[in-house]
Amino acid sequence: MNDWQQPRRPAQPPRPAQDPYGASQDPYGRQRDPYAQQGGPRRPAAPPRGVPQQQSQSPETLDGYDSGYNTGQVYGSPAGGRPGGGAGVPPQSPGGPRRPGPSGPAPDWRKRIKIGSIVLVSALLVTTIGTYVWADSKVRREVDLSKVIERPKDDDCTTYLIVGSDSREGLSDADKKKLHTGSADGKRTDSMMILAACSSGNTMISLPRDSDVEIPSFVGSQSGKKFPAQGRRVKLNAAYAEDGPELLVRTVEHNTGLRIDHYAEIGFAGFANIVNALGGVELDIEKGFKDEKSGADFQAGRQTLNGEQALAFVRTRYAFAESDLARTKNQQKFLSALASQAATPGTIMNPFKLYPTLGAGLDTLIVDKDMGLFDLADMFFAMKGISSGGGTSMNMPISGERGGNLVWDKAKVQQLVKQIQNDEKVTVTGNR
Repeated sequence: MNDWQQPRRPAQPPRPAQDPYGASQDPYGRQRDPYAQQGGPRRPAAPPRGVPQQQSQSPETLDGYDSGYNTGQVYGSPAGGRPGGGAGVPPQSPGGPRRPGPSGPAPDWRKRIKIGSIVLVSALLVTTIGTYVWADSKVRREVDLSKVIERPKDDDCTTYLIVGSDSREGLSDADKKKLHTGSADGKRTDSMMILAACSSGNTMISLPRDSDVEIPSFVGSQSGKKFPAQGRRVKLNAAYAEDGPELLVRTVEHNTGLRIDHYAEIGFAGFANIVNALGGVELDIEKGFKDEKSGADFQAGRQTLNGEQALAFVRTRYAFAESDLARTKNQQKFLSALASQAATPGTIMNPFKLYPTLGAGLDTLIVDKDMGLFDLADMFFAMKGISSGGGTSMNMPISGERGGNLVWDKAKVQQLVKQIQNDEKVTVTGNR
């Protein structure tokens, strides 16, 4: 070879031949994929295995355009025919994969609070109604004031006759011994009070059971027979023993001139149970005393009395010089303290105190047929008002004695009754 002769170039491989659709062959005779060419369209993704494919292609597909019908899905497939879906493959949104976000809309707190408030109010309403129905069913409405004849005129005040009886109903032999009640049959009035609830102020008047009164004409509560007046003068508690609450109301109205709107009576057992249900009643005893018959044994000073002690306190009479008057004074004092403690939010709003108190007292409480729970509540609040200084507490004015009976001061009684009937502030004073 000549040194100046240039080396021969190697032979160039032949150019691949083009197929009718743009496909070409590589130097080794293999056909190239037209989609792999630079700048050409992307190859369509292969469909999942096992999915039937359409055999024919439309012209749009041949030109690189997918009309949307060749999705690789069949009717009833799990993906529901949506593009990008397949067996076990979640559907994709047209804009690409969906961003992770909250599982649902934001909670509407206004609506939730509103629904919660409605549920709470409904529950309170149902509970209140249920409590009222339960408590109302326990009250014993056994006194029929419609049987009382020749009644005084009505007035603006609401007047209650409150009676404590010596009924042993519901007491076992052990209870009778513990409470020093004895075992006498039947029941008698152990204490009597008039409570006048007026807009000018509340007045509580104790009626000594030894009060000298006249038995008027009356209609028998059981027989319906009318008994004429005979001018008989007896102790006030004899009226109850003769014909029960109706004759007692008739006798009180005849001798005072006051109309009795409601009657409430409670026995030994109910009284002691109410005090115990309240957890005792706090009382300030001015002077200590002891009485074997009632079981009383008290030191002076502020103390909390349980049911047994409370009953002994209100029943004691022989430890005092003026036995009946001193006892009525203690009864007023204790009942005011009892009402003051019972008619408080701490008792009324606390179901652990309210329900035991209602259960302990209502089934032993005897009232007139027209007296409801609201009337009972008004009575308690009126007594509470007296203990807090919003009223007057007194004994019936006494002028002397007749055959061992206490004679009322007629002039003072008339003035007292007139002030109550006219809803005036009571200025009359009784025996202390």
